[in-house]
Amino acid sequence: MENSPTARLDALLECQRSAFALEMNPTVAVRKERLARLAAMGEKHAAQIVEAISADFGHRSPHETQMAELVMVGGTIRHAERHLKGWMKARRVPTALHYRPGSNRLMRQPLGVVGIVAPWNYPYQLALEPAVAAIAAGNRVMLKPSELAPRLSELLARMVAEFFAEDEMAVVTGDAQTGKSFTELPFDHLLFTGSTAVGRMVAQAAAKNLTPVTLELGGKSPAILDPSSDLATVAPRLAFGKLLNAGQTCIAPDYAFVPKDRIDAFVEQMQRTIARMYPRLADNPDYTSIVSDRHFARLQGLLEDARSKGARIVTINPAGETFDPARRKQPPVLVLGATPEMKLMQEEIFGPILPVLGYDRIEEAIAYINRHDRPLALYWFGSDGANRDKVLSQTISGGVTLNDCIWHFAQQNQPFGGVGASGTGCYHGEWGFRTFSKEKPVFDQPRLNGMFLMYPPFGKTFERMLALLRRIA
Repeated sequence: MENSPTARLDALLECQRSAFALEMNPTVAVRKERLARLAAMGEKHAAQIVEAISADFGHRSPHETQMAELVMVGGTIRHAERHLKGWMKARRVPTALHYRPGSNRLMRQPLGVVGIVAPWNYPYQLALEPAVAAIAAGNRVMLKPSELAPRLSELLARMVAEFFAEDEMAVVTGDAQTGKSFTELPFDHLLFTGSTAVGRMVAQAAAKNLTPVTLELGGKSPAILDPSSDLATVAPRLAFGKLLNAGQTCIAPDYAFVPKDRIDAFVEQMQRTIARMYPRLADNPDYTSIVSDRHFARLQGLLEDARSKGARIVTINPAGETFDPARRKQPPVLVLGATPEMKLMQEEIFGPILPVLGYDRIEEAIAYINRHDRPLALYWFGSDGANRDKVLSQTISGGVTLNDCIWHFAQQNQPFGGVGASGTGCYHGEWGFRTFSKEKPVFDQPRLNGMFLMYPPFGKTFERMLALLRRIA
């Protein structure tokens, strides 16, 4: 029984808890040294990381991996190192007049042991980005990478074991059942990145232990092309956001609202733009494969369902290539005439397929978005400030990029997180540090103060104090 996966997880958690108990508030120097090791780990094994991720996908653009995984994590570590001392300082906060000369401050403390469950689509970045925040905040870390990225998962386990003691940071590999057992552990905080459906199960598992959770989920993120938008400017930015990692990105634009009288021009512009970006697809090292046969088949099913229900399917295949299904290269597709009955309008697409919805008035797009789950991201393109402000004020989403796609995610000085079905809580930069910290309020009462006037026995002095408090509190 002691050798069961659950017993091993329990033992690892206890190992990290015991280590944390001996060092409950690591110094700036200790935390920076751990962050430096994390950076050195990524630098030493960069080529292996690129190779392992590509092997897990069948083919993954090495440049995409370098940009979206290695550079992102490296930048996050450097940002944390630069700002760590300031983040750790206690914050003075105002003290109401009637509690003076007492004073208030907020003290930031590590929580203890943080659990991180990472997905397969950006398996290095979405494992290490939250780990950076947890380590900066002074915590121990247990990390469960996705079983759908087995090569990267095994590499990550070896890398972490090389650079960290098991009681500092450890990687747990295994199947979905291991992942389920992992989420049921009584962590001090649990961060999960993945689908909304699995996120619900993770929240239920964590609730049994009252474990606080940060859920970074997904959903259907809209792109709105305002009538004032310039299609020649929009097309490459929208295509980049949609086709990065072949659309297997939680904040990829999932569908696009386009003014009805500009749909044909939009299609033509997208075709020209994608042909410039990807002249060939089948053997293009810049164009990533779909991660698995199951996901590839799911995308074919979405297209067939849309076609059978009357949609017009525009496949963008600049070189007129024939694709080997075994290589799982899905060419970009625009779906015109998509309706709510189609499956691709009911679930996150997670592939290079973009439904195009026509509209006459901006209020129609806003109303549609508000009838559905709140998206993780929203994109707006245009120059009309009134329409921009209307979209920003009348929709709720996890984050927004104006006149581009994706880039709000990369901002270390802004929080990243969802809302409603697209997630709860946030991280990145100082927000990640705060997520994995306890901001403990401390009230400091000096020896000489007036609070004794509120003590029993209650009488006229107490009544006068109450009357005073009613006026000034």
